[in-house]
Order: sequence, then C-alpha cells, then structure tokens
Amino acid sequence: MNPVEERRLAILNTIVEEYIDTAQPVSSVHVAQIAQLNVSPATVRSDMAILDREGFLVQPHTSAGRTPTERGYRFYVDHLDRPGTLFPDQRHTLQKFFSHLHGEVDQLLERSANLIARLTDYSSVAIRYAKQDQSTPVRSVQVVGMSERSGLIVVVLGNGTVQTEDIEFEYDISEATLSETSSILNKHMVGKSFNAIRSNGKIPIGHLAHTDSRVTDAVNSVALKIANMHPINNREHVFIGGSSHVADAFDAIDSIRMILSMLEQQLVLVDIIERMIDNGMSVAIGTGEHGNAVLADCALVVAPIEVDSHQAGSLGLLGPIRMNYPMALAVVTEVGARLSERLGSDAG
Repeated sequence: MNPVEERRLAILNTIVEEYIDTAQPVSSVHVAQIAQLNVSPATVRSDMAILDREGFLVQPHTSAGRTPTERGYRFYVDHLDRPGTLFPDQRHTLQKFFSHLHGEVDQLLERSANLIARLTDYSSVAIRYAKQDQSTPVRSVQVVGMSERSGLIVVVLGNGTVQTEDIEFEYDISEATLSETSSILNKHMVGKSFNAIRSNGKIPIGHLAHTDSRVTDAVNSVALKIANMHPINNREHVFIGGSSHVADAFDAIDSIRMILSMLEQQLVLVDIIERMIDNGMSVAIGTGEHGNAVLADCALVVAPIEVDSHQAGSLGLLGPIRMNYPMALAVVTEVGARLSERLGSDAG
C-alpha cells in the first residue's frame, strides 16, 4: 500500500470510529485535527471526496461531513489488525463470570448470551446443537432437478432430519432419469443407517442392471455425494440476551418493532448466524451481506462454539451497522473461546 492509500485508509478509519462514537457526520477539519496525518484539511477534504466517489463514504447534506457506507464499514472491518481489546472492566467481568460458571449446558449458554449483551449493550443469541445420531436409518432419498444439469439431493432420516446437497451433472438430465435414479437409491439406502451409507456408498451392480448409462452415471454420482455428506447438527435450544438494548441501539420506532419481532421469532436470525458460520464469516453488515431486509440497519458478529473439533453451538451479536466492531469482535470471540474450553473440559 502506497503512502496515499495508507493516508486514505487512516482517514476512513478515523471517520468510521468517530461516527461510531458520536453518530454525527465527520468533517475534514475534524479528521485533520485528530488523525495526525500532517496534511492540510484541504488534502483531507480531497481524499474524502475520492472515498465518497468510490462508495466508502457518503455526504448526508451539502455542508455536512461524511458518514461511512456499508462498503466503508466492511473495508474498515477487513483491515482491523485484530478483533480488539477488552476494556479492563469488561475483562474483569468476563474473568469473574467464567471463574464462577457452573451448571448444565443450557444454563451456561443462556448466561453467556446475557453476558455478551451486558458487555456490549447489544442483543445476543446463543445456540446449542446436539450431535446428529448417525445410527438413524434413512427414510427416503430424492433427487430433484433444479436446472438442465443441476439437482438437489434430499435425504430424509428416520428422526425427521433432512440433509441436502447440491449436485452438478456433466450432461443434461431428464426428469425420467432423476426419477429412476431416486428409485434405485431408495432400494439400496432406505432402512440403512446414515453412518453405514456414508462409510460405504457404493451401489451393488445388481441394482444397476438393465439401466441406461446416464442413469448409472447419475446413481453413482449421487451415491458418492451422499457418502461425502457432512453430518448436520440438530438445533436444540436458542437463547436471546439483551432484547431491551434494541430500543437504545436504534432510533426509528419501526426498526425497533421489526427487530424485536425478529428476536422473538428466532428462526430467521438463527438461520443467518448458521449460514455466516458455514461460510466462514465473522461479521455481516447490512442486507447486502446477511440478506435480510428487516435487518437492513443491522450488523451481526458471530463465533462458533467448538468442542473436540465439533461445532457444539454458535454465538451471535446483533447491533446497528454503526456498532463498535473491534469491541464486539473481541467480546464474541473471547466468550466463544472460553465457553468452548469450558464445555470441552466438562465433556472430558
């Protein structure tokens, strides 16, 4: 990064942090005073105009300073050196909490959700999973056509759990071929444990006798996909902390009402958190990243809870886009790591 780019990054960081702190547009004069860049306000103003044109900043009014856009927040988050450092009182609270943390898993998660909310003044979510019972027999297998060369594999287990997997074929595949493929797979797999199928997904030659070569290819391709499916977790309990913070974090009454409704429903929010973790995301900013219009003014920070390399649950933090990202990341990451360690030691 050349000196000009470094200066513009410093200007963007300053504006993001000032706006997070004050909720007021930030002027070039103010940036020049506090950023210690050794350049004139005119230079800062010119750089801010470029950041504006590139979509990192926006000018709410003609005479006002700038505020960050979702793209500006994303750039800021992506260039954080580290999650952030907890304040001394936060670290003291966290250490005291875990030194006295005892109880069943659900109690630990519920109390952890409340801890995150208390440390950040945002709303929090804690999710507990149970390991999928791989001895559960397969109830049905279906291959559904999605386009000329793609499909969706749907495996239903005896306990009602559904696992899905996308599949791409090397050639156009008809509904008749998919129907025959599903029929053959059901003859081979129904009644067997999912674990047994995953360990040996080969289809006996007898099941493929007298079939078209395309059906044979499709059956073998789908069977291989099923054999390589990763067991999913059952979502068992969801705990919400800090719902009361929503009114303080957001200004618009309509936004507050919709976000509270979302917290009550839980399902949509939990799906977003799970999708973020599956995609390796720790932060999602605005609708463009988390995909939900109701939460357009929101950002989410998430972390997995892992025990013996198995995802035992997830933690999420819901706040305004104008959230203190370093602090939020520090809290969620730290609580997730400590909770993972505690649950791991209890399991051992």
